[in-house]
Amino acid sequence: MPNPNVLTIILNYKTAPMTLRSTEAALAAMDGISGEIVIVDNDSQDGSFEAISAHIAKSGWDRVRVLQSGRNGGFGAGNNVGIRAGLADGSRPDYVYVLNSDAFPAPDAIGHLLTYLDANPEIGFAGSYIHGEDGETHLTTFRFPSVFSEFEGAIKFGPVSKLLAAHAVPVQTPSQDSLVDWLAGASLMMRQPVLDEIGLFDETFFLYFEETDLCLRARRAGYRTAFVPKSEVAHIGSVTTGMKGWEKVPNYWFDSRLHYFVKNHGSLYAAVATLAHLAGGGLHWLRCLVTRKPLDVKPNFLVTMARHDLRALSRAVFVFRRRKADCAKPAIGD
Repeated sequence: MPNPNVLTIILNYKTAPMTLRSTEAALAAMDGISGEIVIVDNDSQDGSFEAISAHIAKSGWDRVRVLQSGRNGGFGAGNNVGIRAGLADGSRPDYVYVLNSDAFPAPDAIGHLLTYLDANPEIGFAGSYIHGEDGETHLTTFRFPSVFSEFEGAIKFGPVSKLLAAHAVPVQTPSQDSLVDWLAGASLMMRQPVLDEIGLFDETFFLYFEETDLCLRARRAGYRTAFVPKSEVAHIGSVTTGMKGWEKVPNYWFDSRLHYFVKNHGSLYAAVATLAHLAGGGLHWLRCLVTRKPLDVKPNFLVTMARHDLRALSRAVFVFRRRKADCAKPAIGD
């Protein structure tokens, strides 16, 4: 592809100084690459939009625009604002590159992703090697979730994990270019034509599972996802979500998990996946009780999952039956 262009999207939510730091790193990594950077303020309402806009004007960053989303619809919705905006002249880019506001690409990081995708037209998405600022590897390579992975991840028991190793969601970080099921979205480049074909991020997901769903839709359309370790990005992690400091798992995580399973595999599969997780988690709890080891699960996690999914699936069944009954009613005048 002659002279491909890249639209880099950075989503800001109340992290203006860090977003500007990320933008500065992205500008360096975009040197020699055609395209632009769009910062989307996800309705921070803390002065972020004004502060970022003022800094861009003062710095003379003519390749950078800042947009206001108008609502905080989450990670996918915010990035969709940038994708839909396209380039400043109204044209569409060849590639869309999504970068977290707490992620800082090396000077050649974007170029490596672009080179890889340009050379491998069968690949839809490509992501970077992510590491902490201390150099520690961040796990970002995964398999698609399944009933088996739900049980394996919840039971936390070596012999079971060994038996179900081929189904475990985490994949050890590869040392060379590798195909994976999905990648975390901290640094992810996507072909615009693939997005045109399969659609953008599903905005039903507020946070979590949106990248998983997008990569699965690409896979089903015949496009693979690749991990490109030469593309290195430093990442702080959980700055916006506060995940590391969660006292309990928020409701939107349960919403996203259940939506992923129902949307992609159906309500029955989702119910079985939840039962598998509860069974594995229950056995893990029992083993910790017997061995007097600390339970490394957030408080009330299993109870919350059981209640959440039971209510949600019950509502879904009720709505389905009601629609079915309405469809069976004779039309007026028959």
